Amino acid sequence: MNKVSVIILITYLSTNGEQMAVQSANFITKYFIPSQQGMPERRYDLDWLRILVFGLLIFYHIGMLYVADWGFHFKSAYQSELLQNFMLVVSPWRMAVLWIISGIAIRFILVKVSLLRYAFVRSLRLLLPLLFGVLVIVPPQLYVEMTANGALDMSYWQFYLAMFTDSGSLFEKYQAGIWPHWDVNHLWYLRSLWQYSLALIFLLPLLNARLVTCACQWLFKQHIAFLIILLSLPIFVIQITWPQDSVRYPLGFAFLLYGYLIGWHESFWQKLKVNTKTLLTVFIVSVTLFITFYNIVWLTLNDSTPPWLMIIGMVIYSTVRVVGVLMVLACAYKYLNKNSPLLNYFSDAVYPFYILHQTIIIVLAYNLAPMSLGPIIEPFLVIVLTIILCFACFEVIRRFDLLKPLFGVKIKKNYGNNLKKITYGVGSLLIIPIGLELIF
Repeated sequence: MNKVSVIILITYLSTNGEQMAVQSANFITKYFIPSQQGMPERRYDLDWLRILVFGLLIFYHIGMLYVADWGFHFKSAYQSELLQNFMLVVSPWRMAVLWIISGIAIRFILVKVSLLRYAFVRSLRLLLPLLFGVLVIVPPQLYVEMTANGALDMSYWQFYLAMFTDSGSLFEKYQAGIWPHWDVNHLWYLRSLWQYSLALIFLLPLLNARLVTCACQWLFKQHIAFLIILLSLPIFVIQITWPQDSVRYPLGFAFLLYGYLIGWHESFWQKLKVNTKTLLTVFIVSVTLFITFYNIVWLTLNDSTPPWLMIIGMVIYSTVRVVGVLMVLACAYKYLNKNSPLLNYFSDAVYPFYILHQTIIIVLAYNLAPMSLGPIIEPFLVIVLTIILCFACFEVIRRFDLLKPLFGVKIKKNYGNNLKKITYGVGSLLIIPIGLELIF
């Protein structure tokens, strides 16, 4: 090839390469990046709601120690059937609210960073705490569970070593999880959030399509009753078609998609604000019907129960889920959209509290059980000590940057580029095995 040909080829490639780069950037902007129209700088109500719902999760899991007939890793001797009714008030919507907030948060993130950085940072922030949690935080729960069931007669350290080495029958009944013997337990939210965050990338051209945006804008202008019915329909279909032991996963993804589509549509949030009292009234009525159905039908369920009765129950359950979410979002938007010096502190504390709380709860309850403290003193101590220990652990975590990534806390100190590259590299290597396991 002569010099003239080389010059022509280079000129052609550089010109067309530049055009291709522009076209690629335009394609990504059009189909993979959500519109910034109407985007607020920050939604304090969502930050507060995230904190409150994760806080509610701690009390819910403490309740699991004492609620009768509901399975948990460890159960107290002091159990109550009445407690079921109180927990049913929050059970349908507590996780759905977190998924909605997660979907909205992803929309905010995708406006600010590239898809590659989104996938990379999301993986580090979710998989490092998940890996650390599975290897360090979760095992005491299994130890307590197996010991309480009479399946173990060894020290914790003997048990922990066996988790790496045992290939016999010790864990025969405890195989579910990421790897043999290793389960995610309450950290399933982190696992699913990572999986959903990546899956969402492939749906972005559809979710960001003009037709979908216009459909959402139209929907949010309709009567609140129509909005409830339309949002409840996919939830109802999922609940009657999916196995009950794993239905939480498609439900979580559905609500995450709802959150992404809701985003910062002003018409949606104004609709909620105007109908706050209506939503609260509908929620009270629907949750009362749900609890009544649970006690009269669900607890006496047998082969002779008419299918149509179960369908009615699922319609009520789906309505409670959606109305509960909308009611909570409406109250937060109306009353909590305010900044506070405590907001950043508690926002940083959310993941450490979430990662630690269930292990603390179970270990505390297991060690308090032999004292026979009674149905008032024991749960009181579990609540108080859980909160104290969570705060104490968080105070340690927030002071050491080495611990922060293991608990999902952002490092705010600006380190040098070389150190950042090294830590990103090490973190990437650590999460590869668990990432591949979750994908394949």
